Amino acid sequence: MRAGVIRKLGAVPSIEDFPEPVAAEGEVLLAVLAASLKPVDRQLAAGTHFASPRVFPRVCGSDGVGRQDDGSRVFFGGPRGPYGSFAERTVVRRAQCFPVPESLDDLTAAAIPNPGVSAWLSLSHRAKLSAGETVLILGATGVTGSLAVRIAKILGAGRVVAAGRNPAALARLGALGADSVISLDEPREALVEAFRRHHSERRFDVVIDYLWGPPMEAVLAALTAHEFAAGGSETRIVQVGDLAAPTIELRAAALRSTALSILGTAGVPPMDVLSEALGRVFGLAAEGALTITVEELPLDEIESGWNRPAASRRLVFRP
Repeated sequence: MRAGVIRKLGAVPSIEDFPEPVAAEGEVLLAVLAASLKPVDRQLAAGTHFASPRVFPRVCGSDGVGRQDDGSRVFFGGPRGPYGSFAERTVVRRAQCFPVPESLDDLTAAAIPNPGVSAWLSLSHRAKLSAGETVLILGATGVTGSLAVRIAKILGAGRVVAAGRNPAALARLGALGADSVISLDEPREALVEAFRRHHSERRFDVVIDYLWGPPMEAVLAALTAHEFAAGGSETRIVQVGDLAAPTIELRAAALRSTALSILGTAGVPPMDVLSEALGRVFGLAAEGALTITVEELPLDEIESGWNRPAASRRLVFRP
């Protein structure tokens, strides 16, 4: 079968003939209909992700939409190595297959689960967002960040502040539910002051961070108090991505002067939590309440499309 294959970390996948998968007990063979290219797929192939493969050759791609032998469509995640989703066929544990609503097209069904479920779980499962709370989305102009803006409002956020660099994307976030926007292209001191001003108007209860690095340092500087004060409600920071930088300088005063907690996404959640989140995202997408911009490419163009910039859309490969 045709598949996008790497033979070492750091390589760009190339189209090769790859052995057909054979299902073991509890697994299902799928004819792949569509698979989206996500930052995590690039990180896994580059060797910069903690779960990067160590055995080669390897088919790239972590999830997608496939057709079962009975003709039904499913969204699948975590193909059994060395197989992946950028191929004509793959093999997955049956428990990792989820039905796709009839009204959803293949491209949307392949593209929206990863960013949509990530945003949903970050807000509901990790941050435990309550109705009426204020949310700061750091990196809101990306695919996942823009969905997080919309989902925060769906989950009942009272105020959503969206921060990002792309001016055109920032301008569109008001239609998704952003009450205020902050440009990350401001000089550092102006950026710190912008975060401090929004925080003082209505305290950030939740910060969803897709960037880390200097933008998060600016947020922490804005949250740091400069006098003794009674502790207030806690700000929960959920660290999701490191698009700006993999490290930050964390000053002790940020943790001692104010009520603050920093959480990670904590790996893959329990299957019932994951399944419920996927069901909600699929349901909202089927209703048109959640949307995603996609660009379709044939699988044969995976090599040329692999590093194509796609900040505000998802590339989706079709075998």
